[in-house]
Amino acid sequence: MLYLDFSQPIFDVNSIQSTNEFEQSVKDFLVEWFSDSEIMIAHTSGSTGTPKEIILTKENMRKSANMTGKYLQLEKENLALLAMPVTYIAGKLMLVRAVEIGLKLICIQPTSHISLDEINHGISQDFTSIDFVALTPMQVENSLKFVSKCKKLIIGGAPLSDKVKQELYAFDNEVYETYAMTETITHIAFKQVANKKYPNAEQVFEAFDEVTISQDNRGCLVIDTPYDGLQVVTNDIVEIIDSRKFNWIGRADNVINSGGIKLFPEQIEEKLKPFINTEFYITSKLDELLGQKLILIVEGEERSLNFSSTNLTKYQYPKEIIFIDKFSRTESGKIKRQKF
Repeated sequence: MLYLDFSQPIFDVNSIQSTNEFEQSVKDFLVEWFSDSEIMIAHTSGSTGTPKEIILTKENMRKSANMTGKYLQLEKENLALLAMPVTYIAGKLMLVRAVEIGLKLICIQPTSHISLDEINHGISQDFTSIDFVALTPMQVENSLKFVSKCKKLIIGGAPLSDKVKQELYAFDNEVYETYAMTETITHIAFKQVANKKYPNAEQVFEAFDEVTISQDNRGCLVIDTPYDGLQVVTNDIVEIIDSRKFNWIGRADNVINSGGIKLFPEQIEEKLKPFINTEFYITSKLDELLGQKLILIVEGEERSLNFSSTNLTKYQYPKEIIFIDKFSRTESGKIKRQKF
């Protein structure tokens, strides 16, 4: 566990004493960040294909960090937590935000369960809350007591389940789901999660002021970034609400055309989450009659599943269920959707 104070006028990266691989990766990134080179290499997660190498400029990474700081009104000397690997963009940008804004940053070995007591014990401090944290949905679900102590929390990597949203409703902090990708140097839009302090939080993504959004002829999101005029054409089908707000529908490359009916796996998965207690996903098989047959892939042992209480339409019911012992995952933990 590391405690790095970037609010000081001079930060000596050589003073970092690493005791494990994660801490060394933090130090290695910071050594590279403070070097004379103006570029850095990042990699996509590989959840929708082969991981790609992307060259990013430090100037654009700074712009991303400051957009987040502006939106969340982060201030110098705020206390932040890094609980993600720095292999991918989410972890890298937590470090850049800390440097750029002047945060005090706790760096802990990424784990699914986080405890403020363990953090305080690890660095001999007595913090009662954390100002700014970025977590995955799995970390949130397994660390709700800790989450209640986070003043501002951003969540990325996958959509939150309704069950977790209901549990978060009891809190009074600021919690946001993020729309992010490596190409846009993490998030370009936030969706606030409603809770008892913000019961009327609008359930749509809101893009940063510096970002312009539109759609292509497929209905997919097009992002005009502030990164040297870079335009990113995504494979995410969206509903545009206005010049800054949108709803995410699903991935264009996941859409299933079954008997002429377009089915969005992500929408069906959301309806099934309360009824399946292990990881799963919706995909399709070739079918002579339907063209594509909708199937459900479930991780774990074969068992009986009851969907009679779901609000699935007749077209959304899986035509077949396949059980797989263990899913393939990317290094960042995302499920690799297998084609059948």
